[in-house]
Amino acid sequence: MKSVELLAPAGSPEALDAAISEGADGVYLGLKNFNARMRSANFTYAQFESALHSVHRKGRKLYVTVNTVFEQREADRLYQLLQYLASLGPDGLIIQDLGIITMVREHFPTLKLHASTQMNIASSRGVNVLSKHGVSRVVLARELSLHEIRDIRIHTNMELEVFVHGALCVSASGLCLFSSFLGGKSANRGLCTQGCRRYFSPNAPGHSPTTGGYYFSPSDLQLFEQVPDLVAAGIHAFKIEGRMKSADYVGTVVSAYRQLIDALSGNEERIRRAMTRGMQILRNDFAREKTVFYSFYDTQPRLTQKTTRPVDWLQADRSGGTGIPVGTLLKVKGTGSERRGLIPGGALMPGLGDSVRFHRADDTDRQSHKVGFMQEAPQEGQGMRWISIPEGFEPGDAVYLIQSKDMSKRYAPVIPPGREASRRRPGWEHAPPLSLPKTSKKQKGKTVFPEGLYIAVSRLEDLYIIQSSKPARVMLKYTRKTVAYLLAKSRMLPFNPGEIILVLDPYFPQTLDQVLEEEIPLLISLGYRQFVVNNLGHCPYFRTTHAAVIAGPYLYSFNRWASAFLSCLGLDYAITPLENNRQNLEQTVELHRRAFIFITLFAYPPLFHIRADLGATYGFRHFSDPRDASFTLISNPEGSLVIPEKPFSIIDKMPFLKVAGFTRFILDLSGPPLKKGDYQDLIRGVKNGRPLPHTSRFNWKNGFYQEPRSTNA
Repeated sequence: MKSVELLAPAGSPEALDAAISEGADGVYLGLKNFNARMRSANFTYAQFESALHSVHRKGRKLYVTVNTVFEQREADRLYQLLQYLASLGPDGLIIQDLGIITMVREHFPTLKLHASTQMNIASSRGVNVLSKHGVSRVVLARELSLHEIRDIRIHTNMELEVFVHGALCVSASGLCLFSSFLGGKSANRGLCTQGCRRYFSPNAPGHSPTTGGYYFSPSDLQLFEQVPDLVAAGIHAFKIEGRMKSADYVGTVVSAYRQLIDALSGNEERIRRAMTRGMQILRNDFAREKTVFYSFYDTQPRLTQKTTRPVDWLQADRSGGTGIPVGTLLKVKGTGSERRGLIPGGALMPGLGDSVRFHRADDTDRQSHKVGFMQEAPQEGQGMRWISIPEGFEPGDAVYLIQSKDMSKRYAPVIPPGREASRRRPGWEHAPPLSLPKTSKKQKGKTVFPEGLYIAVSRLEDLYIIQSSKPARVMLKYTRKTVAYLLAKSRMLPFNPGEIILVLDPYFPQTLDQVLEEEIPLLISLGYRQFVVNNLGHCPYFRTTHAAVIAGPYLYSFNRWASAFLSCLGLDYAITPLENNRQNLEQTVELHRRAFIFITLFAYPPLFHIRADLGATYGFRHFSDPRDASFTLISNPEGSLVIPEKPFSIIDKMPFLKVAGFTRFILDLSGPPLKKGDYQDLIRGVKNGRPLPHTSRFNWKNGFYQEPRSTNA
């Protein structure tokens, strides 16, 4: 079997030491800004420069994560960072924002780019779009089956990388808005608060308020036993997740995968021994229960995304916290630094210097803590002991052992002592001005996409409710049911094909490639010639057609550089991302381009896109978290969405946006089933320009949450 690159996380210098010492071929790390693990320690510029030199001297590779979206006001800082990195020569940048592709291509062509899993690339078409624009490797979305990965390999020459171990997201890669909606701490900005791992209570008959579970907290990925199949499938690199994990975790996992990958060049007996030994090692990673996720769900292509197995990677009765369960706090005493908790005896007991995690029984708080005090308590019962605990935890709260000091290994430092004296850092240059040109498509756009109010729905029956308001256009979600209906030519709808814009789903797996290749030309021939694309893989379907295409909100255009990339793909019209705010929107979109922008005024934002029919697993549709926020689960065989019961609304801002030069607006009603009365109330609200009660502004006013800016010394 061919060699494959083993890529390990380095969230700290200690984790870097462990990864290199245990045999990783390469490491990926972040600096203090623009990376998707802003809560990990990350590296100062001095540490990074020294690490880069040391890693290269050892014949290994180092990749830098720049895998978050950036706003227009941050373009100068990003330009300065890229200029700094180009002067040092890391082996590649792992990126999410399409604007970085534009900036690197025009100003830093020596930098190699790898598309992050946050780009949500799950098809060969998406891979090949990036290949044509200078990206050299794609980290595939994690929700793919082995069959789909093999099929992608057949249809592209691009280097492919997959995650093989570590934490998973319940939402499809790059499509989670949950943390952002609840407080601006966006996963697309590296600040996810993991709200999905909360305890949720169903709001449904037959469920008492005290019952519930961790319905959206997935197990950890472990594809150790599938490594030979993935190598045979032509994968170039295996990635271990864990930039927020300890050095011990990194060392443990790397050592197991290293032994197996090396054994693949030997006979079957050597492989068998490496497999057995590796599985024993991985039992000590102090993480969650394991799953192979979607790797072996589908063995044949399917017309839908439905899997053939139950959703066994979600276990509602488990908290989803990392670590080995110790039990619950039995007693608590003291305050402040003298706070102590009594824990029960067991096979694995936290001791002095060990790291533990505490979970509140109502799941309103979780904290990690290094044990600074330990005392046996035989008078309380056999094996019991007092340990130091943080404030805020009481009897009944759960305790998990997440790292044992006795199991810690000492690794040779990759960054030699005294080698952090470098003071090189990014300069102060401004990013070159970038102004998107006026386009000859403007007049065509006025005809195809008239100014006014657009109504988006997900069900055919909703078209009959909205016809009375005569919207400028209707946006209809592209689903299996919808397409089957539209292709039945004899059936009538209240809108003709020229008045309907079909909205493609942002999650586009390889399984659907041939399906869309057949359907889209048929739909165009029937007069459906307006589409919203939400994935890079959608774009090739329209390259040689006369269809009018809009870039959807999931082709995140938070800056002019990203808009320029979309324009290169022929996507001059765009729906601004739901996470965007007014200040950034006006900074990003110049006056002469505002006629090409659609602004969503009302929506039930999809917080999770899940590639599984959870309706077949859970017996409820409505649920709440411990903070009394309520949500709705919408599911069918194509997948599931979680939406908030409190919608996003800025309908009262439409007059001001018109003055600013924006002329196309969307009411997105593709969430819960539409009711005629609710729709009429909404239209009246638009006409009178008043704020709607019981709605959210999302990030519109305050923007993304901003961490204090680091000096990155």
